[in-house]
Amino acid sequence: MLMALTAAAQQTTYDDDFTHTRVIKASGKSIVKKGHMVFDGKESLNMDYSDPEGEYFTVEGKTVRMNLNGKKGEVNADKVKAVGLQRATLLNCLAGNWEEAAKANNAKSETVNGKGTRTVTLTATGKVKRGGYASVVLTYRSKDGKLLKMILEEASGIVNTYEIRL
Repeated sequence: MLMALTAAAQQTTYDDDFTHTRVIKASGKSIVKKGHMVFDGKESLNMDYSDPEGEYFTVEGKTVRMNLNGKKGEVNADKVKAVGLQRATLLNCLAGNWEEAAKANNAKSETVNGKGTRTVTLTATGKVKRGGYASVVLTYRSKDGKLLKMILEEASGIVNTYEIRL
């Protein structure tokens, strides 16, 4: 069953709205953003934010472009290891390849089947690499392997939660 879900999820594409909640642990500040994402199931991801309008995060192969939280830039993921790790984690989680995300983040994985869902928790087993995550919690829809929710906790305590409205 695990392999069947992973294989199905590897072919998963998205053209859906999402909500992104960023919580800064130190201050307790919470920022909620909304947008639309398109993912080709491989190496092309476009997240356009409608609230706040004008923000975006895109991946085209190894190139990552962003305009988030007042920071705008373009980075080659092969040249900046931290961005490369974030890119790989995000794309692998969306595609259902959590084993690859776990490996890249030096994390152990645990899966729990729920009613119509499968939750996968990745927990770092050692020092968190720059750009990596202390923990990742992924909730997939069982019937088609689509990601419903992704929680990415950075070592600094910043937590980004993405909820995809399928």
